[in-house]
Amino acid sequence: MANVPEGLLPTITLALAVGVRALTKEGALVKRLSAVETLGSTTVICTDKTGTLTENRMRVVDHTGDVGALAAVAASCATAEVDAEGKRLSGDPTEVALLAYAQEQGRDVRSSTRERRRQALFAFDSARKLMTTVDAEDGPVAYTKGAPEQVLVRCALDRRERADAVADAEAFAAKGLRVLALARRRLDAVGDRDEVERDLDFVGLIALLDPPRPEVRAAVEACHRAGIRVIVVTGDHALTALEVARRVGLHVDEDDVVVASDLEQMPDADLDRLLAERRELVFSRSSPETKLRIADALRAQGEVVAMTGDGVNDAPALRRADIGVAMGIAGTEVAREAATMVLTDDNFASIVKAVEGGRRVYANIRKFVFYFFAHATPEVVPFLVFALSGALIPLPLTVIQILAIDLGTETLPALALGREPAEQGVMDQRPRPRGEGVIRKQMLVRAWLFLGGISALLVLGGFFYVLLGAGWSPGDAIGESSSIHHAYLQATTMTFLGIVACQVGTALAARTERSSLRDVGLTSNRLLLWGIAFELVFAAVIVATPLAAPLHMALPPWDALLLLLPFPVIVWGADELWRARRRRTLVTAQ
Repeated sequence: MANVPEGLLPTITLALAVGVRALTKEGALVKRLSAVETLGSTTVICTDKTGTLTENRMRVVDHTGDVGALAAVAASCATAEVDAEGKRLSGDPTEVALLAYAQEQGRDVRSSTRERRRQALFAFDSARKLMTTVDAEDGPVAYTKGAPEQVLVRCALDRRERADAVADAEAFAAKGLRVLALARRRLDAVGDRDEVERDLDFVGLIALLDPPRPEVRAAVEACHRAGIRVIVVTGDHALTALEVARRVGLHVDEDDVVVASDLEQMPDADLDRLLAERRELVFSRSSPETKLRIADALRAQGEVVAMTGDGVNDAPALRRADIGVAMGIAGTEVAREAATMVLTDDNFASIVKAVEGGRRVYANIRKFVFYFFAHATPEVVPFLVFALSGALIPLPLTVIQILAIDLGTETLPALALGREPAEQGVMDQRPRPRGEGVIRKQMLVRAWLFLGGISALLVLGGFFYVLLGAGWSPGDAIGESSSIHHAYLQATTMTFLGIVACQVGTALAARTERSSLRDVGLTSNRLLLWGIAFELVFAAVIVATPLAAPLHMALPPWDALLLLLPFPVIVWGADELWRARRRRTLVTAQ
């Protein structure tokens, strides 16, 4: 009975459930309880740029080419919704910004007008990186927008014109602006996509500003302190992605940028070497296939990967990653279904908060596992004393008393330890190894041998204090007919109360693995104080009321009860010295 921690399983389950609930308040909806543990061991975050590192609130800030022609393409080549009055715009933030720009130039951007003249729609394709619509305007006219390198190659330009356009696009991108190329073409008839998207007339470039989220830089710095790599995987231009990555605090330069077209030609061995040698990278013009390949390569190297995504085609990469992170605002239903975690605010900082929350929950699981284990020794040792003495010493602790401890007094403090605030420096440690378990050798030594041993000596001391005080000698009968039977009941009750008193000291000690109680604060976990109060009241009720008789307990003498008062202080104080010694050892090692 003493070796089975009956309250451990429900405590772990409730701790994970509470952790999931806390993460939801931080903007991260976790769909599986087990994912909380995985979050805490994350070593790499592969993140999108737009809407995750940036605010996803775009506006046109610059352009090349004729304003009227740009506005015409922007107004037609879109699928965003605009109400009948042309005031409320909703949909993809890039298209919303383009429609707002076209509206400022006097174009009619209402959805009804656009749909009335539309003859064909070739939706955005992640491989082509462009979209095209065909409108009826004295014959079919194709309007195209997309990545400059993809649009320009389909335009009828001479070498100099193409070079000038590329230079303009790179100049915009170097400022961290998102760049789109716009083109059009009058058609004889509406054909297939390849036929429509060729020999286009280049209209110009539009540059959009999507400022970085102000809280992301601090989140990236937290990743650096925590030993977590950040890799940007985006569909944007290489220079745009590089500039935004720098602005949010990533340590990257031109050599750390990989264009998807180059990645497609890169052998697996070269990709593995790149990921092993470069801590932070930017993959530009990426596709869902790029994300999947990167996730596979990182996991093969033993990394624990969190991968973001929002599109339908991102689902395979989200499933393959250890933690698939879908966007709750901009993400598709398919992406949210495939993901392990959904960001309700699409914010990179929420991923980092979730990782911190995962580390906190895992650390708290270790704390209450340690708390449970520390009480196994004072529950087992009394039986060993009884058995090894050949029953010359009566059993100091009964099975019913063990159950009263395991299911009664220790459960609420253990649950409260699951709500312990994050220990200072939780994000200043490197991620724990993937294969590292909850139970470690150092934990067992501290729980079973050190605190458990001290508690066992204290409770046995209390047992013998009462029994010897009643005139007992080894081998004396303690049955119901014996003159010292009542004293024996008082002595076993003293053992029970001694373990409860030691639990109080252990609960306070278990709150931290290294720091002192003064650093974490005695009242910083008020639930634990209420849990301790409950166990003391519970113990008092079952030993000092009529419940004691059916449980074979009896209230010990007052002098024995006074002996219990220093037990919590002795247990906590011994562990405080243990932790102080460990802190000095760590400082010396550094």
